[in-house]
Amino acid sequence: MLVRRVLSLVLAAGLALSAGTALARETAPHLTILVSIDGFRADYLDRGDTPTLKALADDGARAAMRPSFPSVTFPNHYTLVTGKRPDRNGIVGNTMEDPAIPGETFNMQSLDSRWWSQAAPLWVSAVRQGKRAAAMFWPGSEAEIQGVRPSKWVKFDKKMTEADRVDQLLAWLDEADGPPLAFTTLYFDRVDTDGHNHGPESPEVRAATAQIDTALARLVEGLKARGRFETTDIVVVADHGMAPLPAANRVVLDDLVDVSKVHVVGVGAVTSLAPLPGAEKRVAKALLRPLPHMTCWKKSKIPARYHYGRNARVSPIVCLSEAGWYTTTREAQAKRKSLGKDGGAHGFDPYDPTMRAVFVAHGPSFKPGVVLPGFDNVDVYPLLAKLSGIKPEKGDGSLKIVDQALR
Repeated sequence: MLVRRVLSLVLAAGLALSAGTALARETAPHLTILVSIDGFRADYLDRGDTPTLKALADDGARAAMRPSFPSVTFPNHYTLVTGKRPDRNGIVGNTMEDPAIPGETFNMQSLDSRWWSQAAPLWVSAVRQGKRAAAMFWPGSEAEIQGVRPSKWVKFDKKMTEADRVDQLLAWLDEADGPPLAFTTLYFDRVDTDGHNHGPESPEVRAATAQIDTALARLVEGLKARGRFETTDIVVVADHGMAPLPAANRVVLDDLVDVSKVHVVGVGAVTSLAPLPGAEKRVAKALLRPLPHMTCWKKSKIPARYHYGRNARVSPIVCLSEAGWYTTTREAQAKRKSLGKDGGAHGFDPYDPTMRAVFVAHGPSFKPGVVLPGFDNVDVYPLLAKLSGIKPEKGDGSLKIVDQALR
């Protein structure tokens, strides 16, 4: 009799727990979290250092995603949240100039809204449509864009730990000062930093990916503790991959052209410059020819597959280095001691395998165990819009490939 009573109590408790879980699924609001692990190359996922991310991939979808040109941080982060390639979203480089903004050079601290106004990121559309959206760090999230800011945001602080970043996002979910968040970003930079400093095959990069995985586990557990995990779609991306960069692999611009005759906007994997008045023919003759480890084009002649060169912010001449080679100047070499050691770099041809970025998607909207063919990162934006119930702006991507992962 006693045994039967105990069994009845256990069964009742189980039914109550099941009912409670079902109720939580029905009542918990849906959330979409876009996580960026800067510099997380697609094949890092299979190194065995990221069990949490691998579990999300195995129970969801994964792909090796192609970045946009140029394959550097700010242009690609803005592409991911606007669905427009850099040539159309206006962030054409980590460093750039604009004839309409004379006397200023854009860098990764620029918050003037004029730099960001050529496209509307998803959080702007969300707020305009009466939804709440947050940004736990993201390029552009600190600027007022087209008169709108995210509902919640914080000023970028590289020293803020990964755990604190996760906890800030979770704290926003706990707030009861308005409608629930529909969309939020979360950004981690450590993998990219260690990739530059030590190279993609280094133990430091493996340790960095493991550390970010610990932060993702903290996010998952935090969502579960709040009854939100089963109603949250998590989309993990990177802006680009990372290639080995031997210290000896440098193209010195001074050896190719008289640098006193050009205005250099930026050097590296992608070099942007403008001939000074009167030096156009001389500079063209020096650079627009077969060169070792680098190819240069007039902006109007950049290959169509890069979708680049129409924006006024693109310099008159753009040079792309061979993967694993960096272009510099003697002046830049003298200033940067890091150029004297092996490391890693990106910015190379987006079609190069080392530039492929991770894509993992998990949640109630996704089928388990889906491996998608490679796709362009402009396709992430329409996916995020669909998941979040936000009417998207017209962009350059589509759901043709990523839709295969949706239930």
